[in-house]
Amino acid sequence: MGHALPRTAIPGDLWRACRCLRPQINCSRVTHLHLALIAAFLVAITHFDAMAQERNSPPPSTDTSGLDFHHFGLLAVQDGGRRKPIDTFSRETLIRITGRSTYVGKAGRKWQANDFVLSGALETHDWRTEPMVLVSLGQLKEKLGLDKTERRFSFEQLVASTELQRLTNQAHALKRAEKTLDRVQQEALAVSDRLALLANVMNGSALLIVPASKSETDPWVVPPEFSRYYSETQFAPVQIELQTMATSYVQADGFNFSRAASRLRESLHALSPSVYPQERQLRLEYFYNHFEAFYRAIWFYGLAFLILLVAHARGGGRLLRTVGVSIASLAIAFHASGIVMRCLIAGRPPVTNMYESIIWVSFAVSFFGMIFFARYRTSVYLLAALPVSLIALLLVHQMPIAMPSNIDPLVPVLRDNFWLTVHVLTITLSYAAFALAMGFGHILLWRYARNPAVARADAPMHFWLYRVLQLGVLLLATGTILGGVWANYSWGRFWGWDPKETWALIALLCYLTTLHGRLAGWWTEFGLVVASVVCFLAVLMAWYGVNFVLGKGLHSYGFGIGGETYVAIGVVLDLLFVAFAIWRYRSSKRISSSTPAEAVAV
Repeated sequence: MGHALPRTAIPGDLWRACRCLRPQINCSRVTHLHLALIAAFLVAITHFDAMAQERNSPPPSTDTSGLDFHHFGLLAVQDGGRRKPIDTFSRETLIRITGRSTYVGKAGRKWQANDFVLSGALETHDWRTEPMVLVSLGQLKEKLGLDKTERRFSFEQLVASTELQRLTNQAHALKRAEKTLDRVQQEALAVSDRLALLANVMNGSALLIVPASKSETDPWVVPPEFSRYYSETQFAPVQIELQTMATSYVQADGFNFSRAASRLRESLHALSPSVYPQERQLRLEYFYNHFEAFYRAIWFYGLAFLILLVAHARGGGRLLRTVGVSIASLAIAFHASGIVMRCLIAGRPPVTNMYESIIWVSFAVSFFGMIFFARYRTSVYLLAALPVSLIALLLVHQMPIAMPSNIDPLVPVLRDNFWLTVHVLTITLSYAAFALAMGFGHILLWRYARNPAVARADAPMHFWLYRVLQLGVLLLATGTILGGVWANYSWGRFWGWDPKETWALIALLCYLTTLHGRLAGWWTEFGLVVASVVCFLAVLMAWYGVNFVLGKGLHSYGFGIGGETYVAIGVVLDLLFVAFAIWRYRSSKRISSSTPAEAVAV
């Protein structure tokens, strides 16, 4: 492939030879399908006779890792019902297959997402033997006879597994019968999808870069199928730039590669200006991908928390506190910029899946913390808010498979932006308020565990906690009522005891009981502190548990799998900490009761 590719016309019958794989592939036949489709895709960018002579030759050794993929990444592709830059598609594809945004091959080379996708389409590397397909569940690896110490396996190794084929067919049969799948069957389906996606990358059928001619809703096609919408004369400029880009890539010619990719984008846009995305849309999403606002926010949240913690430990140093608050403001600004860009790209609020709801709720936690700091001039609110936002962002950053960051089209029930805004945003803002209260409660529990007498005497801290809980109850009650209105609008009934509705009501009743019990004197400030932490488990169940553990109900658009072990470990450790704080509090109470000091009521 090192020589220049001739720019001759491609025979129409060869162009039409390429066909996309079905979404679910038959693993026992994928080898034959893959080889046939590889040959068909290659004729879209090279001369048939030249490629026929080179198909059995070793892959080129040219290192393309130094190429600038900026212009290639700005090419538009249709994927998942959305038009997006290839840069986005490549990132999402590599993460879905490997669980990572980059891949280090068995030879030690680090592959960026765009490089991987183009290499797979042009067959410049043997991706079939690379151990890159993620299999995360130990039980499935045991059933397939795989090494349980490894997490990734090669395409060839997995498609040769008859047991994987059996499990996949069994899972599909259960889904058609609307029956529940166990964890092994769910993981088998996920692995099957990863294999299908990798096969589509290797045969080029995933690169739907040729726009439809008239309607935005019409399907795009791969280059070999251009005749579905365009004549050979119309498509000729695209064909020339496509061939030039491929030649430059395999020769690692950076200048010509970037220039050809830029001209290819202009030619594709000229084919269908009304359908092809505008330049500013593509550039905005490309900038969003590479700016990594949420990753920047993680660093600044962590730094601000450490500085404010040191300032608090030293008795509230004014200079350190000012620096800490300034850095926290910068972190919130980065966080907000990521959300704003995501809204502009998607055209809707970012609260339609677990990833989006976590980045939104974690932002609201810090935002509420900053508002309460400005109102009461105490950094304790930020000390409660910043670690919650930090942990939430770290969670979604480290779990890209369980919580994918894809910007997907809205499901029909969410396509009314009014109700999406007033109900979903209100509910998630209540989660943020309760998360802030939970962080506040942990600070107070830590103080009770260290010195219960001093913690009991700090009336302002308990008052501030009470205020945050009031805000959360107001938002959750409003959101639940609005949810009933939306349910009537969408499903024809106000309330149906759907799991999401039920757990939202349980969470509301838990917090109402907490506030009413404190007002009625059923428990003291310490009881309020404990409740602020324990009641958040009901929110966690309504937010995460219904979607990822139960996986039932009408709110199926938010369902997912993964992360249960980490969440369970976190809950158990948190409850142990609460139990320790209660034990310390009761111990101090008994000691106080055995001395002439006044008795302390629980």
